[in-house]
Amino acid sequence: MEKNDIISPENLVYKKPTLMNDVPMHYCPGCSHGVVHKLVAEVIEEMGMEDKSIGVSPVGCAVFAYRYLDIDWQEAAHGRAPAVATAIKRLWPDRLVFTYQGDGDLGCIGAAETVHALNRGENITIIFINNAIYGMTGGQMAPTTLVGQKTATCPYGREPQLHGYPLKVPEMAALFEGTCYVTRQSVNTVGHILKAKKAIRKAFEANMAGKGSCLVEITSTCNSGWKMPPTKANEWMEENMFPFYPQGDLKDTTIE
Repeated sequence: MEKNDIISPENLVYKKPTLMNDVPMHYCPGCSHGVVHKLVAEVIEEMGMEDKSIGVSPVGCAVFAYRYLDIDWQEAAHGRAPAVATAIKRLWPDRLVFTYQGDGDLGCIGAAETVHALNRGENITIIFINNAIYGMTGGQMAPTTLVGQKTATCPYGREPQLHGYPLKVPEMAALFEGTCYVTRQSVNTVGHILKAKKAIRKAFEANMAGKGSCLVEITSTCNSGWKMPPTKANEWMEENMFPFYPQGDLKDTTIE
């Protein structure tokens, strides 16, 4: 077999998305962020929106998202990404605008911006990475930390009487009149990755069709913050997070 036969398009199984910059990632081994970045890059490329996509990067582990995806980016203050995305989309309605946020950025300091942007029906997608912990700043309890889950700031486990209950953002977002597509996915298996990619594409297409706000939660691992190896973190997520954060669509009004 000739070398050219091996690398011919007919034999191509996988290639790096063209929108992914050739730079080392700062994410910990086993982190879900890199997989989601790849999916976003693939969807934008497949939609032909390379020159018309604008991402809003947050504070937290994904603060350097702009280093990895070769599209236009705007940095937002902590929690303010939905407000910034609202302004961008209203000024440039022909652009594909999305935020990329973690649970602390979105569910804590950014809760008000998230709620009101979704409720207004802004034509933006919020990609929400829920790993149930503050990963960048030392593993503190997040709004989505599970009851009984141990973190740096609740070393004996989250107690509802003291800390309140975990926040289910998609369940809340599905109640808003302005949302058209709300889903919860994951990227721990090939099957889940394919479903997550379809969800991201559906959300982006709904935004470009002017159908309203979209929220795509990705239930994720933080093996560094959880003090687990990657394989154990995936198992823990399936056993503990999936029952409380069930996977699948919660709202879909995009189908005509």
